[in-house]
Amino acid sequence: MNPESVGLSATRLARLDDVMRQRYVDTGKLPGLMTMVYRRGQLVHTGLSGHMDLERGKKMREDTIFRIYSMSKPVTAVALMMLAEEGLIGLDDDVATHIPSFRNLGVYSTGMPSLIPTATPSFISTPVERPMKVVDLVTHTSGLTYGFMNRTGVDAAYRRLRVAEFNTEGGLDTMIEQLSSLPLEFSPGTKWNYSVSIDVMGYLVQKLSGMKFSDFLRTRLFEPLGMTDTAFWCPPEKLDRLSSCYMPDGAGGIKVQDDAGKSFFSAPPGLESGGGGLLSTAHDYMRFCRMMLAGGTLDGVRILSPKTVALFSLNHLPDNKELAHMAPPGMFSEAGYSGIGFSIGCGVNVNVARTRLPGTLGEYFWGGAASTAFWIDPVEDLAVVFMTQVIGSEARLTLRRDLRTLVYSAMTESFA
Repeated sequence: MNPESVGLSATRLARLDDVMRQRYVDTGKLPGLMTMVYRRGQLVHTGLSGHMDLERGKKMREDTIFRIYSMSKPVTAVALMMLAEEGLIGLDDDVATHIPSFRNLGVYSTGMPSLIPTATPSFISTPVERPMKVVDLVTHTSGLTYGFMNRTGVDAAYRRLRVAEFNTEGGLDTMIEQLSSLPLEFSPGTKWNYSVSIDVMGYLVQKLSGMKFSDFLRTRLFEPLGMTDTAFWCPPEKLDRLSSCYMPDGAGGIKVQDDAGKSFFSAPPGLESGGGGLLSTAHDYMRFCRMMLAGGTLDGVRILSPKTVALFSLNHLPDNKELAHMAPPGMFSEAGYSGIGFSIGCGVNVNVARTRLPGTLGEYFWGGAASTAFWIDPVEDLAVVFMTQVIGSEARLTLRRDLRTLVYSAMTESFA
């Protein structure tokens, strides 16, 4: 495919590969990487460099299977919106309508978890200003949290109870039981806090569909879209394509975090995490992006209506606020805050100038803990998928900045 025919420069796309390789792979910050660029109905660029498994000397390949972690969130959001289109749930529903045990959740005031892991945490809480709504789950304004935040007694209780961990016995049902016994960090709709909200959405998909969450995703989304390598675990026949995952070694390089030869993901998890549990390939995830870019359809298969897909380009935070206005100081995010709102399970660009990066109003995106990333730009008819495997990399945000800058700088025609 000739990139020039879709308004992209082949020379500048080659520069994208060169810069990302030289800056991140050759310097040892990443083991390898893969970049896919799709525009105007064509996959116009696939760039690979480095390794998928350094210890075994295995080069990066197009069918490499990656841990996509929080890039699972938009997939779960689409699953939820499929059920919304069937009239089974609405964004303005009270969550307690579907999860009655959430009806009496209060807001954390004081208290700490018991030092005895099996004991019930002791907290003092106050009433919520309003009930938690489904829209609070999709935008991370629910008052829920993640255990790794490490700010309050609620975070500590999540850690002690191991809330939403992949090996949770009893899976999503146990997670809901645990959350029902803990206070919220804040009253729903008042702050933005990265959290297990999307895992709760996975539970809702499971409950409302009457299907195991993984079965719903497989039969209603992955198989129809031809996403043959996307799942919550990697079966034996595909393990040779699973990448190893790395982490910083403290000396400027990287070391193994999850070895492909004995990976945690080589067996089904106890909890199917819609917030961060999926494996996928760049080709599979691009098919998901292409479906969204085409208004909810791909190769004759309709997943969502165009009007529902359009909701992903809108900011659903209260009063059209940005993350910068709602996130507590020091809050973790897979994106910067300025100029960014939140749509349905992913960030959305609401002020290009404030992001300090090239982009387009209404483009939506997110990333994963192992430094993966994607974005969909409906105005420019563009989708980008980036894969690598390093958790905790200090280069995570700069490489996403560089990726965005280099892709948009390869554009020779713009619709914006």
